[in-house]
Amino acid sequence: MIISDIRTRLLSVPFTDPPMTGFLTLENIDLLIVEIETASGVIGTGHLHPLAGGMRTLDMCIHEMLKPLLIGEDARQVEALWQKMWLATFIQGRMGITVMAMSALDIALWDAVGRFEEKPLWQLWGGRPDPLPVYGSGCFRGLGHDGMISKARRFVDQGYSAIKMQAAHLFTHDEDIANVRDMRATLGGGTEIMVDINQGWTVDEAIEVGKKLDEFDLYWLEEPVMADDFEGYHKIANALTTPVVGGENHFTHHDLKPFFASGKIPILQPDIMRNGYTGLRVIAENAHRAGIKIAPHLFPELMTHFLASIPNPSWLENMGWYDHLWVKPVKVQNGMMMPPGRPGHGMDFKPELYSEFPYGT
Repeated sequence: MIISDIRTRLLSVPFTDPPMTGFLTLENIDLLIVEIETASGVIGTGHLHPLAGGMRTLDMCIHEMLKPLLIGEDARQVEALWQKMWLATFIQGRMGITVMAMSALDIALWDAVGRFEEKPLWQLWGGRPDPLPVYGSGCFRGLGHDGMISKARRFVDQGYSAIKMQAAHLFTHDEDIANVRDMRATLGGGTEIMVDINQGWTVDEAIEVGKKLDEFDLYWLEEPVMADDFEGYHKIANALTTPVVGGENHFTHHDLKPFFASGKIPILQPDIMRNGYTGLRVIAENAHRAGIKIAPHLFPELMTHFLASIPNPSWLENMGWYDHLWVKPVKVQNGMMMPPGRPGHGMDFKPELYSEFPYGT
């Protein structure tokens, strides 16, 4: 399992249904795919979907800074290799590009180990292949009042017991309140509703509007303010009945220490692009000790293994963004998703994507 080569491929694949987030313009799924090959012939894959650019910068970081650290190393020493990369990139900063590049490599390393051991990652980590609850995400604010409700209805018709809608950015406070009120009236009390602000409010706005949203029995209010405003998060959590959550824009457990210490954020939503599997597992351990649950951001196909192997799982998030990219997609059935039983993370991109959708053409 000595690492003999590391390759990257850059793709730009059209969405089947471009997301109308209201603050990002996303027409294509830009993917940086990493392949780690070992002397035994085993190949593990990882990938990034950066959302806001930086594809070639990430690619350069992998090849210039990180690949030389991994060639010749034993791929099975995944945690040790994370530490090696972590220590080597101290000067360049312990978040942003370097950690995202590390994360893609870490995903590929774990995939290689699972394929070598002929075990899915959930089994490698001592988990169970039980069905995991999934919420239907993607009731985007850009769809408007009626469009968000229509999308939520489709999720419910497909068997989902929870949906996520969006607020802020495109709406006034009164419009946000009306949108949530009407969503609750439409779905009734049998469906959980999450509301994502995408860091769109100030602390005062979040408290003012959030108090009015409390009456609609929301499951959570997500990212009400900028991710690094820990004091603001805690003020909002103290003021509202609705649980306040976040974490997708934080890097590693170090970035989340204020939340572990306060215990005021009951669910964290770390992103595998900013943590790799190794970082996510450390976050889950710290969160469990603090009485916090984990509902990871996006990438449900990869996250099934993670949630199936930790003691504090919450929800998977599904937008259906990547179903058309996989050789064997992981399906949601009655609002639940099963971790695949294939070795590694078990996900392979369709080979024709590489020739049909190269990035930058």
